[in-house]
Amino acid sequence: MTHIAIERNRRKLMIEYLAVLRSLMPESYVQRGDQASIVGIAIEFVKDLEHLLQSLEARKLKLPQGITGPNYDIEDATTSSEFPPPPLAQFFVYPQYTWSQIPNKVSRQLSELAAGFQTLHLTVLHINVTTTDPLVLYSISARLEEGCQLTSVDDIAGAVHHMLRIIDEETVLC
Repeated sequence: MTHIAIERNRRKLMIEYLAVLRSLMPESYVQRGDQASIVGIAIEFVKDLEHLLQSLEARKLKLPQGITGPNYDIEDATTSSEFPPPPLAQFFVYPQYTWSQIPNKVSRQLSELAAGFQTLHLTVLHINVTTTDPLVLYSISARLEEGCQLTSVDDIAGAVHHMLRIIDEETVLC
């Protein structure tokens, strides 16, 4: 008898949580009311918010003299060959494929990024490209493949940062 009461309480809590989750999203996102749809739509909503945040941060970083970022100023960029470590974030993402026209320079960088990730034994799950003159913002979600030698977040960040530095140097030379 208690297991029935426990299950009812669990379902009641789940319904309450889903109602709260649904209330946090705009009406335009909520099409159906079943549990799987609400969770999937919430994930999509968070992805859209992440993209909007990245676009706003990219615009905020633009300065007349150049581009700066967190813990990175123009003086450091000109006096040091080191770049700031890239920011890392982890989000719930499921594969979604979108096509849009992007400039040739960005397209070349993107193909080099994809090849570099494959070399590092990282599977690209999602790529989001935002361009605002003169900045190109890549948001990449990846998963470790079997056989990947990178064992920590710092190792992955260092390897990706090194790859981006090489791609950036090649882009400047072209």
